[in-house]
Amino acid sequence: MKIKTKRSKRKLGLPAAILLCSLFFLGGLYSSTFISNDVPVIKPRLRMLEVAEVDHDAMPHGDTGEAFIESIPFQEGFELCDSELVRGSCYAVWFQVLSWKPRALYFPNFATPEQCESIIKMAKSKLKPSTLALRKGETTESTKGTRTSSGTFIGGSEDKTGTLDFIERKIAKATMIPQSHGEAFNILRYEIGQKYDSHYDAFNPDEYGPQPSQRVASFLLYLSSVEEGGETMFPFENGSAVSSGFEYKQCVGLKVKPRQGDGLLFYSLFPNGTIDRTSLHGSCPVIKGEKWVATKWIRDQMELD
Repeated sequence: MKIKTKRSKRKLGLPAAILLCSLFFLGGLYSSTFISNDVPVIKPRLRMLEVAEVDHDAMPHGDTGEAFIESIPFQEGFELCDSELVRGSCYAVWFQVLSWKPRALYFPNFATPEQCESIIKMAKSKLKPSTLALRKGETTESTKGTRTSSGTFIGGSEDKTGTLDFIERKIAKATMIPQSHGEAFNILRYEIGQKYDSHYDAFNPDEYGPQPSQRVASFLLYLSSVEEGGETMFPFENGSAVSSGFEYKQCVGLKVKPRQGDGLLFYSLFPNGTIDRTSLHGSCPVIKGEKWVATKWIRDQMELD
């Protein structure tokens, strides 16, 4: 199906941006009241596209880029004004609401190609096989093959170029969550055949033990485009995975295709602190090309060094 693009002339000021974030908060509060913690209650939705992707060749580039994904009816932009982020100027950050269950926002052209390449360059020599936080009863052997990427953690303060600090500040402004609540970037590389099976970013205390703080949201910055495969998928988004017999290794549901410089924000917790079961997600196997992504996990309490 052909993806349409169009220009949007509407911009959100700060009050409207805060209103939108409040709607997301209230939507989560409403959902957390009526959704069970054990089994997601999902009604099938009409969705014309299973794979969400943008025709970047047909849209403006830079900070003022915008796009319209057919069947996703909401698109707005808001302005960021920060003397530390962009000296003495304001610029537009465009986004789309991809889903309300889970609550997910898509940010086209969040970073420049030069910024993405800079992050890849600083991470390449530090990559190690990705690891998992083990649940009670799990072992490294029993979870082998669940996550097959390689990666490294790099904090903004470690980057002498200032690129990561700039991206961190921009994420903080876009999410309205202080920069101090973010973990170091987990920079990941997925080669052909590599993937990450469906999982939650939040840690269920019943499975992982008591948590001093919890991951509220995740921001994924795609550092490279992928020719085929490698989508970020949410199997519970359209209800297709709710039926009995769902295999958590399947690549199903809403799929977001990686495009260099684009960002994806989704929430793992409801406002009442319970885990949003529809935030289950994974990384589909890369079929052709290579996938690089910088993941920023944002917590409910300040991260301490």
